[in-house]
Amino acid sequence: MIVVTPHISLEDHELGFTAVRASGPGGQHVNTTSSAVQLKFDAANSPAISPAIFTRLKRIAGQRMTSAGVITLEASSHRSQHRNRADALERLLGLIRAAATPPRPRRKTKPSKGSVERRLSGKSRTSNLKKTRGRVSGDD
Repeated sequence: MIVVTPHISLEDHELGFTAVRASGPGGQHVNTTSSAVQLKFDAANSPAISPAIFTRLKRIAGQRMTSAGVITLEASSHRSQHRNRADALERLLGLIRAAATPPRPRRKTKPSKGSVERRLSGKSRTSNLKKTRGRVSGDD
């Protein structure tokens, strides 16, 4: 059992780890070992994820979540498969923790009377300045 938050715990069988060959540079080591890890987590069918958390998780995960609600993470930054597995798991837990915290409600604000007066007086000052511009009469 993996504890994500005090209210959310994931069972070990909900996570699927697959070892794959890492791409990119790394020489002979990367060509001969399957050190990259692919983590799959079915968030849509997980009993630990509530519908509200799932909708936030869907927004946060973005392209990493399929239309079926499966999150797929790949980790290949470390040389060791064990460290890549821990890295992928920690990234998944970070996503779920971020989705578990509800967004703070927006508090409506109003501009102060002083700021409204300053803005309007500045506008009228600019208006008066522009009214004085124009052709000069040639009555000399």
